[in-house]
Amino acid sequence: MDRHRHLHRPWQKSRSCIKAETGPPYGGRPLTGYDFSLRQLLGHTSGLPDYYSLASYRKGVAANEEPWPAAQLREAAMAQGRLFAPGKGWFYSNLGYMLARDQIEDVTQQSFSSLVKQMICDPLSLRSVELALTRRDFDRIHWPSASGYHPGWVYHGCLTGTAVDAAKILHALFMGELLNAPTLSEMRIHHPLGGAIEGRPWTECGYALGLMSGRCGEAGRVIGHSGGGPFSVNAVYHFPDLPTPITVASFTDGKNEGVAEFAAVKAALRD
Repeated sequence: MDRHRHLHRPWQKSRSCIKAETGPPYGGRPLTGYDFSLRQLLGHTSGLPDYYSLASYRKGVAANEEPWPAAQLREAAMAQGRLFAPGKGWFYSNLGYMLARDQIEDVTQQSFSSLVKQMICDPLSLRSVELALTRRDFDRIHWPSASGYHPGWVYHGCLTGTAVDAAKILHALFMGELLNAPTLSEMRIHHPLGGAIEGRPWTECGYALGLMSGRCGEAGRVIGHSGGGPFSVNAVYHFPDLPTPITVASFTDGKNEGVAEFAAVKAALRD
């Protein structure tokens, strides 16, 4: 499950700031020391910039340098300035996910890898999923070009594992095996972002809490996430409107997320 996301572009329009009133579902109590909530971080309505927009960050990744200290990354990203007041717009920010991970570890006093194991992998009996921390952890990735990549450039965390286990995680989530019904319902609250995108299967686009959420033609609603990096792209999605709801994980090489998305939709309709 190659979920490195430093090159992640869920939709092209997400690279520009979309102004919109988000309403109460994207509110919540501000985190200590901040003017935004955890819900706003997960829904990308906090107004934080993204660190991928930093030319120096992209240059460092391309040169396969050692990752920056987290404090340096935060300082450089925040120097770009806030994009809007919390709850007054939408912009995809991996910096927000990085802060969300920090909050989770602070509250639980446990490492992110331990929490993934306890709350996801152990209950679902998954054996392949691991949090990559060193270059050596990428030696087991399918793509030879991944060898030597440092997952530390993915500051919110980079899980590796099989495509089968990626599908199992998302399917278990939507089947109610990981979250209770009220929490799952809130997680799926949809923030619309637009219509069809050329070269990709989406006919409607939106975002939920940590989830790309929209429609793909005859497949109906599609909920999950796409991702991309220097050597692969992926699309892991749940299709709740099909006669038998199904979850598909599609991984391929290249840089076009639409290829993986079309393959996922095709597989869901075929099955």
